[in-house]
Amino acid sequence: MIIHSYEESQPLTGPETFYGPQGKLCDTCILTFSHVILSEMRRLLPLRQAAFLGGVDGKKPVYLLEHEGRTLGIFQSGVGSTLAATNVIELNWVTGATKFILFGSAGSLNRAATEGKYVIPTEAYRDEGMSYHYAPPADYIRIKNAERMAAIFDELGLPHAEGRVWTTDAFYRETRAQVAARQAESCIAVEMELAGVQAVCDFHGFELYDFLVTGDVLDAPEYRIAELHSANHDLDKLWIALEIAKRI
Repeated sequence: MIIHSYEESQPLTGPETFYGPQGKLCDTCILTFSHVILSEMRRLLPLRQAAFLGGVDGKKPVYLLEHEGRTLGIFQSGVGSTLAATNVIELNWVTGATKFILFGSAGSLNRAATEGKYVIPTEAYRDEGMSYHYAPPADYIRIKNAERMAAIFDELGLPHAEGRVWTTDAFYRETRAQVAARQAESCIAVEMELAGVQAVCDFHGFELYDFLVTGDVLDAPEYRIAELHSANHDLDKLWIALEIAKRI
């Protein structure tokens, strides 16, 4: 069964096969899923391309940003647990980064808890495949830097809600029954990457700093997407990520 996929024997290959010797460009990478945010960063900030991640779907640039005395990696992550987690592995290899700041949108499972607030996940329900190759089977994985993130958001004076989230790769199979089951376990949001990315970071000894903004709403009689574009693409998350990078 897929949940019993974890074991510790040596893999057949690794990123060195495709990228050569490991690079050393920065300690921290910021990952966004938004092409709009990346485009705005290229317009507003002095990004320079320093490397790339490649595949059959083409090359995706890895940028560097000199910001307040720090060199930061910048990358537009693939969507979904497998792509995002694999991007983290390969970013570590080509840049040397061991700290990853990840932000994106989520669906609200509890409007009363999340409305007008950022979401800091504390645990992620593992309804995807990637995490089971990097961590022993369990329903949830702990997001180990949640307390530190909450302290940073307190320091910045940003409203936030802490709680469990649900990671699923199957966007179109978020059914009413599954929403109810996750709500019964106190999940306040649903997203598509976190469980797999946290499992990869734990396995390799990387540090992950994740926060979310809810856009679509599943906690309503009808599914709503009015705030989804803003949750995905507004620049507030970028400025917060840069503040986080100064504090980790």
